[in-house]
Amino acid sequence: MSLPFEISVGLRYMRAKRKQTLISVITAFSVLGVMLGVMTLIIVIGVMNGFEKDLKEKILGTVSHLVIMSHSTRSVTGWDRLMRRIEKFDGVEATTPYIFGQAMLSTQGKVRGVVVRGIDAETAGKVISLPKYLIDDGRMADVAIVKDGISGVIIGKELAVISSLRVGDVIQLISPQGKRTPIGAIPRVQNFRIVGIFKSGMYEFDANLVYMGLEQAQNFFEMGDGVTGIEVTVADIYFAPKLAERIEKALGSPFWTRTWKDMYRNLFSALKLEKAAMFIILTFIVLVAAFNIIISLIMLVMEKSRDIAILKALGATSEKIRRIFIVQGMAIGLIGTLFGAIAGVAGGALLARYKIIELPEEIYTISTLPVSIDGMDVVIICVVALTICFFATIYPSMRAARLEPVEALRYE
Repeated sequence: MSLPFEISVGLRYMRAKRKQTLISVITAFSVLGVMLGVMTLIIVIGVMNGFEKDLKEKILGTVSHLVIMSHSTRSVTGWDRLMRRIEKFDGVEATTPYIFGQAMLSTQGKVRGVVVRGIDAETAGKVISLPKYLIDDGRMADVAIVKDGISGVIIGKELAVISSLRVGDVIQLISPQGKRTPIGAIPRVQNFRIVGIFKSGMYEFDANLVYMGLEQAQNFFEMGDGVTGIEVTVADIYFAPKLAERIEKALGSPFWTRTWKDMYRNLFSALKLEKAAMFIILTFIVLVAAFNIIISLIMLVMEKSRDIAILKALGATSEKIRRIFIVQGMAIGLIGTLFGAIAGVAGGALLARYKIIELPEEIYTISTLPVSIDGMDVVIICVVALTICFFATIYPSMRAARLEPVEALRYE
């Protein structure tokens, strides 16, 4: 099966030896430029995807997909029945009660504000990833154990380092709500023993969170048998907002819901904006390569003016002449895009597997550069690169199509 006239001539021009070496050099740089642009875009967007994915995993390992709370009261009572109702919704995988409060941690003469979370040791592991984050052989079930009248707590690694604490140490937690007495409210102070240390990789959590058993938190914050709310994990995290609306509507007042997207909307919006900005900036590499395509095609039109005149004299239309140079320009773009995509995917795979680039963990919360290549991103980058290359062929091809045979052959 023979190729169409335009494609056959265009590819022949690609293989033909140039009278001017400069055209070949510019063409080679055009291919290289498109290749580098596509490769860089794929790797950089892959790194940004990796950062977003890693950050999302760490946040959702500590924060549930959605929470249900009450508007009218400080605590939610009858939470066991409420959990059973919520678990009947399609898409809900697990639920657990939780208590949220703030306290002052006092140890060795140092006082520091912390966030206290009361958890149910039996069900919390199904909703958050605390068991996976525990180090030094810690167990989440130990928060429910009372030894020598002292309850257990689990603290973050950064908090342990800052406060010079380790497993087995006794700390004091001071409730800002105070304890009611005949002479007024006085701070409530209670001793706790550290039974575990966790490391989530998020400094915000590791430096401020303290986990304790649900009953211990109820007593510490004087909440009776109430809880702050219900944490829920869902099958599809991106379905959480719609599911939250359904649950809120079904439960009615005074209950309301909040999803992980609501809690960290600004952070993930900033990541998306940064990803879009990097895409636009790095696309300029492909644009520079496109200018090389324009220059090489214009010079080729000047070199092949005699051939164009002969083809026109033999009956080739201006449209066919235009397509010949579009084919050649798109061939340059296609070769560069193909090799760039291969190099980008291969480079991303190497970075993801061998962890070549190391990062300071205390700054970035991760020790190596995360890379996650998304197939759809690769397709979009390739389409954008080919589109830019196509537009780069328009002016040179139109110039070739307007060439008059008489003018071209006058001085031959």
